[in-house]
Amino acid sequence: MSFFQLLMKRKELIPLVLFVSVAAGGASSFAVYSLRKTDVILDRKRNPEPWETVDPTIPQKLITINQQWKPIEELQKVRRATK
Repeated sequence: MSFFQLLMKRKELIPLVLFVSVAAGGASSFAVYSLRKTDVILDRKRNPEPWETVDPTIPQKLITINQQWKPIEELQKVRRATK
């Protein structure tokens, strides 16, 4: 018996199959979306320090409330000293 014949025989399974399909599609689309963001590192050989190229004016989270960015003086001094 095929899957569609089973669904037609037991119609109470149709909403369950629909919800599971929508949930699986949403989870996979969110996974693809998360991999395309800049804070996910997939290739460490071409860009070993990706945090140096992150733009601080672009929010890196799903929800950012009142983001204020200013450089930390000690880190700036260390960065200048190591270059």
